[in-house]
Order: sequence, then structure tokens, then C-alpha cells
Amino acid sequence: MPSCKSVYEPQEDSTLLEKWVRQLSFGKVLDMGTGSGVQAIAAAHHEGVESVVATDISREAIAYCRRNARHPKITCRVSDLFSAFGKGKRHAVFDTLIFNPPYLPAELKPGDISLEGGRKGYETIERFLKGANDHLENEGIILLLFSSLTKKEKVDAFIRENLFGFELLEKRHYFFEDLFVYRIAKTPLLRELSSAGISGMGYHARGKRGLVYAGTLKGRKVAVKVANPSSRAVGKIRHEAEMLGKLNRKGIGPRLIAHTDRYLVEEFIGGDFIGGFIASSSGSTIRKVIKMVMEQMRILDGMGIMKEEMQRPHKHIIVCEGKPVLLDFERAHHALKPGNVTQFCQYLIGTALTGMLREKNINIDKEHLIGLAREYKNAPSGKGRAKAFRAIEREIMIS
Repeated sequence: MPSCKSVYEPQEDSTLLEKWVRQLSFGKVLDMGTGSGVQAIAAAHHEGVESVVATDISREAIAYCRRNARHPKITCRVSDLFSAFGKGKRHAVFDTLIFNPPYLPAELKPGDISLEGGRKGYETIERFLKGANDHLENEGIILLLFSSLTKKEKVDAFIRENLFGFELLEKRHYFFEDLFVYRIAKTPLLRELSSAGISGMGYHARGKRGLVYAGTLKGRKVAVKVANPSSRAVGKIRHEAEMLGKLNRKGIGPRLIAHTDRYLVEEFIGGDFIGGFIASSSGSTIRKVIKMVMEQMRILDGMGIMKEEMQRPHKHIIVCEGKPVLLDFERAHHALKPGNVTQFCQYLIGTALTGMLREKNINIDKEHLIGLAREYKNAPSGKGRAKAFRAIEREIMIS
């Protein structure tokens, strides 16, 4: 095969991956970062393969592939990962994805896109895995090769975060590195979410008990929450969905869209967490938002529901278009004497926040608010508690 300086020529890693491509490829195949086209050719010779699309970010590599990877099953096209395969376009979904990515850290091969996988070496693999779900059939597979130089623990984490499972097919040691070939497939949960019509799934955030993904459902951005595999908590997804359903009727929390025992889908709330909002907003705007949060705390207390975490709500309140939205109800529970209002009062008089509020000319009298919160806590339900709550509101609004 003639050589081309801008194309990654087959090496030991190519040969190792080719062995498994010949055995496991099936259906419609996408050879990502095809380079010389060696994997595309190997896949095309498998009788179970219907077609092969060979892609590369380099136009020179694609021109080289078209000259040298000639086979009736193979077509070649320029693409930066999945950029050429948007919704509604031909060959958007495949049965087999093959990827021998550039995986060396930039410091080892600066400027060589055929070898460099990003500053740390694993960034290209991370991007690939984030986009792979939408272009892989539910029963499809990914054949991925990478090096120990890429940091195996990082790759394993990216796979799990994107709700894939993996199997180590082979490991070989070459000089200063280990090479790994993985067979990656969708987990049952990811297949279920895909079948439910949720696309564009991307890892968003991690909590102690749940993982949050951003996705799209019927053209709208949604948040999908699943149980954190490392958590021992049982039944938290269903519990949170039930709580959220009750609270939605009072205008609290993101709108619950769907749920099962394995996941819940809610509207995606964009905006700033409460701390960032306070840091970047005017005093009058901050007062209005704090008042709205307090009103939600009062409603929760009236419902006999304790949210928890409201004395440290840094990631539990997000302000979207001037309105605060409470997040995460996995620890919420029914209580005889819930203390949401008093917990949020504790947050407002905390040392760190007090300084931020003073910069906005909001000077809450700590001792006075403590006394008002105590009166609210000890007041019987009804007029006495309502009066105590109004006093708390006044302290915040005139401070």
C-alpha cells in the first residue's frame, strides 16, 4: 500500500484492532478516523457486514483511503467524529462503530492530529463516547483501541458515565505502553432510554445518589436522572419522582415528565446556582429571589415535607430567568415538624454568604433573624406561624 505522510500508517495497534474487527463487525459499519483504511477493509471482508462508511477529519486521509481502500461495500467521507451524521441524514445509525483514536498526550506529539488525542490524550475518546449513543443501534457494538498512555481509568469512567458497558477483548504490551481493545455496548438502561425517544444524551453532573444527563425529548431539552451505581441507596429514583410529582402541583421543582424505577425525566433547568446568582446580581434582584425561595420553604413546611440540604443549598437552587427552582428531592421526606424555613435562614446568616450579601448592601441582622426563625419554629400552625413568617420576610426585604 503506497504511503502518505499525513496518514497514520498501520502499526501494532492497527493490527491488534484489525484482528477483532475481522471477527466481530456486522451490519452497517462506521470506521471512525479511518486513516489508511485498514479497519474499513477488514470489516468489508466480513460476510456479515452490509456496508462500511470510512471517515476521517483529514481530507488528505480520505483521498488516500479512496485510492487504496477500494471495495464495493466501502464509502469514504470527511467528518470530525460524528459531525457528518446529523439527524435525518443517511447512514446516521450503525451496528458497528470502529475507533482507533489518536491517543497520545499533546506534549508527546504536538500538532499531529493523527496521533494527538488532546492535551491529556483522552479528550478525543471522551468526545467520541459522548456522541456515540445517537449513532449506534440499540444492539450495536463499539470496537475501541486505546493505550495506557491515555489513562485507562479515565476511559473506563467515560464509558460508564455515558451509560455504556464494556468487555476487555485483549491487552498487549508494546515497549513503553499497554494496548487495550474494548468491546463496548449500550447498557439495558441506555437502550431503554433510547427506545423512549431520548436522544443527545450527555453526562451533566454527579451526585452521591444519582447521575444526571442532559438529553432531548420531542425537541425539548430534558434532564435524565439515574441511580449512581456506586451508591447503596435503594429506591431513590422512584422516591424522588413521587416527591416531585406532589411538589409540581404546588409549583415547586422542575416539571416531572416521566419516570420508572430506573430513571426519571424532568425539564432541564438552565441558569446560575444560587451562589453564582448572588455574586452577579443587584441587591434588589437578590431580595426578590430570596423572598421567592422563602415562600417555597414555607409551602414545603406546610406540606409536612422536609427537603434537607437547605442550610447548604449551593447546588440545590438554580435561578432561571429571575425565578429560583429547587433541585434534587432524593432526600426529601415527610416530617411532623419540617424545618425548611429555618434551614434556609441558617444559610442566609452563614459567614461566607453574609460577606457576599453585604457587598450588595444587604445587611441581615443575624441575631434578629435567629430570633425570628426560633419564633417561627415554635409557633403553632396557623395565624401564629404565618405572622412569624411575615416577620422573617420583612427582615430580609428591609435589611
